[in-house]
Amino acid sequence: MYNVKSPKAEEFIHDGEIRDTLAYAELNKHNAALIDSILEKARLRKGLSHREAAVLLDCDLEDKNQEIYALAEQMKKDIYGNRIVMFAPLYLSNYCVNGCVYCPYHYTNKHIPRKKLTQEDIVKEVTALQDMGHKRLAIEAGEDPVNNPIEYILESIKTIYSIKHKNGAIRRVNVNIAATTVENYRKLRDAGIGTYILFQETYHKNSYEKLHPTGPKHNYAWHTEAMDRAMEGGIDDVGLGVLFGLELYRYDFVGLLMHAEHLEAVYGVGPHTISVPRIRHADGIDANSFENGINDDTFAKVVACIRLAVPYTGMIVSTRESKSCRERVLRLGISQISGGSRTSVGGYLQPESEDENTEQFDVMDTRSLDEIVQWLMTLGYIPSFCTACYREGRTGDRFMTLSKNGEIQNCCHPNALMTLKEYLEDYASPETKALGERLIQSELVNIPREKVRNIVINNLEKIQNGSRDFRL
Repeated sequence: MYNVKSPKAEEFIHDGEIRDTLAYAELNKHNAALIDSILEKARLRKGLSHREAAVLLDCDLEDKNQEIYALAEQMKKDIYGNRIVMFAPLYLSNYCVNGCVYCPYHYTNKHIPRKKLTQEDIVKEVTALQDMGHKRLAIEAGEDPVNNPIEYILESIKTIYSIKHKNGAIRRVNVNIAATTVENYRKLRDAGIGTYILFQETYHKNSYEKLHPTGPKHNYAWHTEAMDRAMEGGIDDVGLGVLFGLELYRYDFVGLLMHAEHLEAVYGVGPHTISVPRIRHADGIDANSFENGINDDTFAKVVACIRLAVPYTGMIVSTRESKSCRERVLRLGISQISGGSRTSVGGYLQPESEDENTEQFDVMDTRSLDEIVQWLMTLGYIPSFCTACYREGRTGDRFMTLSKNGEIQNCCHPNALMTLKEYLEDYASPETKALGERLIQSELVNIPREKVRNIVINNLEKIQNGSRDFRL
């Protein structure tokens, strides 16, 4: 637990500094010598300042842009190897008291059916997710102190962890709920959550307040300072993100990196993950009405520049993005993706009719988890269902220390292979299983330490014989 007085939002997200940074980037977007020096610094894998990263984002020299992409791709390989972590969202409730204009859950939407999962419903939904092969969930709920109090969230987490179905078990529950109090963050920590995730949506204060005209989320400072309260409450793995399309993307790009710098400076631990969602159509929401949307090329560059700026932070892309877009950004920095996702309340047990649609946004990649696992392997990636770091206490500064000195590879790569083997034995189609077995055998030679390789081979045999008691 951190004994640090929580700073004010304007102290670490300073509008004047963001505007000065944008002006500096505009002035230097043709400055080849400066861009070369920034790229040279990036090659050290120590990260970039928000101002340096902004220059790369603005750069319009084609040869330098190709260097940016090539370096991001190489850095992704060097730090994360060819592993891609898999997860799924689980929507508990779409009751919400906020008035967010980009979200169909806003309280004035009288068209969308309101639903909340009971604990019995959660058992059924999680069982369906376990039958797919998922081990890691991100729970989502609207902000409603009556329908979705912290007690409901805590009870739901307990229920999820309790469900053992065949060989299935959810080993990590990440939590994406509204900004709350230090006391409630302590309760979430004690419940054994993985990462606490909260999207800022936009760091532009005036735009933020217009986009959130009513409800507790209207309070920009309360929302922006949430990660400080989470840290104070003992949660040392937090996930940042903005919703690209709400504000000028350059502004939010800089604000996002300033937030990451703040966490690193004050707590010694930057964000565990950064998410990069783009606004999508939903019930009553026309994404085209938001004039700050970004195209696929700009999106790819944002991902590449974030990867260079924060090398050891995981990056997440969801099924908001299409297959082709996800394939592109996987190379440039993305390390986690969702698969077989449903963004509706109760959507895993049975599909909803149009009249009962409770999706938070339109899903662009509608493939099943098995199809996505097979696709990733054909691209040369290892789909990983690993949650060992959380079960072994490798979180916060302990995880980051291992990541920065390269030791985490000795855990992540073996665990990825073992959890893939588990998936293949329990859930995969015959085609996926055959492809996966070949991939595992080819990857064993890439485990440099003979002792670790022998442990993995032994565990692979145990998994094939029915054991699920393994991890490094």
